[in-house]
Amino acid sequence: MSKQEIAVQAGGGCCQPISEAALDPNQAAEGATVFKALSDPIRLRLMSIIASANGEICVCDLTGQFDVSGPTISHHLRVLREAGLVDCERRGTWVYYWPVPDRLQWVSALLSIPEVAATR
Repeated sequence: MSKQEIAVQAGGGCCQPISEAALDPNQAAEGATVFKALSDPIRLRLMSIIASANGEICVCDLTGQFDVSGPTISHHLRVLREAGLVDCERRGTWVYYWPVPDRLQWVSALLSIPEVAATR
């Protein structure tokens, strides 16, 4: 399956937690897209900064926190956007980013473990 064929599900729940049911091929492809986006240290850190910003954050406030170029940060932000983890809006010359709560909830629900299983 190519990257172009993977459609990001809008909204929260596409599937049950993996501890309760096996994913179908489409759900697995979607999950892999999200986890691949988060598997890079720069993207994971960007996601953390954006999610903890309490609302939105300007790209101008992100670039100075990394030892990579602005275009590299833009690339990583695009990957997070394509995975549905963040959204953005251009205002003049700057772009503002915010987390997509439904998508973060989806990731959390996908990996949730029932309390009974957690005590083993």
